[in-house]
Amino acid sequence: MFSGIIEELGQVKNISRRAKVALLEIKADKVLEDTRIGDSISVNGACLTVVKKEQDTLSFEVMPETLKVTNLGILRISDKVNLERALKIGDRLSGHFVTGHIDCLGIIRKKNYLNNNLSFEIAVPPKFMHCILPKGSIAVDGISLTIVDKKSNSFRVYIIPHTLKNTTLAFKGPSDKVNIEFDLLAKKS
Repeated sequence: MFSGIIEELGQVKNISRRAKVALLEIKADKVLEDTRIGDSISVNGACLTVVKKEQDTLSFEVMPETLKVTNLGILRISDKVNLERALKIGDRLSGHFVTGHIDCLGIIRKKNYLNNNLSFEIAVPPKFMHCILPKGSIAVDGISLTIVDKKSNSFRVYIIPHTLKNTTLAFKGPSDKVNIEFDLLAKKS
């Protein structure tokens, strides 16, 4: 379980594909602290298990299905990724409950300023629109955000400068794919 509050930007160091899994190696700093083999880390919102830890690198085995249904399958060496360690009991919950189980890929339609605030409009498959609740929570590449409004097959979020500076959203624009996890409470409606 995660909160959607990104701890740091990691950088893809290497990706090696094998018959049944891919090995994803990510250069990190802060999330290395207190992390052990077997721990869960959110990588662009997808919950992955640490299989190897080196001085400045965490390694994860990624199943073909995860590569297919998330944007992890299109990562390249040197790409930046959002990283967050799993919640500890007793920690503050600053975002919302995020499981790390990606529901779908969204496609950024627009990145522009509305009312002097940076806005992203993100399209999702129509079958998920019932999970979009204005003023509700959503995780975009693992980032806990608040939905501003929705259209027939898209929704809009505003991004504060701190979030832009400390997440991969600074590098994203129209036509980029983002991992979407709908709020657990919205899925029940």
